[in-house]
Amino acid sequence: MGLFDFMAQEIAIDLGTANTLIIHNDKVVVDEPSIVAIHRNTNKVIAVGKKAQQMHGKTHEDIKTIRPLKDGVIADFNASEYMIREMIKNIPSLKGRWLSGGLRMVICIPSGITEVEKRAVRDSAEHAGAKEVYLIHEPMAAAIGIGIDVEEPKGNMIIDIGGGTTEIAVLALGGIVCDKSIKVAGDVFTMDISYYMRTQHNLYVGERTAERIKIEVGAAIDELDETPEPYAVQGRDLLTGKPKEVVVTYKEISKALDKSILRVEDAVMEALSMTPPELAADIYNTGIYLAGGGSMLRGLDKRLSRKTELPVYIAEDPLRAVVRGTGIALKNVHKFSFLMR
Repeated sequence: MGLFDFMAQEIAIDLGTANTLIIHNDKVVVDEPSIVAIHRNTNKVIAVGKKAQQMHGKTHEDIKTIRPLKDGVIADFNASEYMIREMIKNIPSLKGRWLSGGLRMVICIPSGITEVEKRAVRDSAEHAGAKEVYLIHEPMAAAIGIGIDVEEPKGNMIIDIGGGTTEIAVLALGGIVCDKSIKVAGDVFTMDISYYMRTQHNLYVGERTAERIKIEVGAAIDELDETPEPYAVQGRDLLTGKPKEVVVTYKEISKALDKSILRVEDAVMEALSMTPPELAADIYNTGIYLAGGGSMLRGLDKRLSRKTELPVYIAEDPLRAVVRGTGIALKNVHKFSFLMR
């Protein structure tokens, strides 16, 4: 142990396409949208997180808002590095402290990530002040966050539906036995809703409005036990150019999302078909676990259960399951052999 190791701060980061969450001292201290606002002429970052999101879709030509992560991986290196640094600075207990011992970070990454993409995550973290960087695959972090003992000789299936990717993995003995990663997740659902509003209602809506529709009346099936109230949507009429309002129901949105959810179903079936028979027997008994923000889509668990003929369980607080698991891995860095340095 080095002289300053006792001063080193430990943080766990869920670097997501839609949201970035940070855990420090067993608490979620940062939960911000993964978005950065930049001045076009000076290339200077004006805002990060919630402030930048408020500007999204409302900027003039001198300001642009960008999402540094696309499909779960870094698309803009400089913006992501700045975003990580700013979010670390916002951790209340680290504000104004001199981090002489550096930072130890555990960051979660998609299971289908390439070596180059891994390097980009590691470099961004090191430039943001990390002394030690460990990486953990998202399905593994989600499983730990749900409370599954990932190191026992028993098969568990996890589906983590984030903003950019849906990660489907079968885990046993502290490793991923088979996995499937598809770029159909929350962002694609939002785009589907936006497209549906344009084609069916001649209403042009922005990304934030489409996201709001997904939260208020989003559904994966058209027969729900608890039906949400119809939602009034404001946007621009494509025919007249005037602002107008349209009321949408959950049945319409389930129709809009049908094709994308079919692709998720197909990926789940493909992952099940690759599963070794002994682990398939375990999954038959334990069922499938859902995590990530996308799993909160009404009726998705029922639809997947119908397709697979297996019980499907949604994690408690699915939005934070991955970061919770990353936080547990951070506390047990030397115990978990699957953490990558």
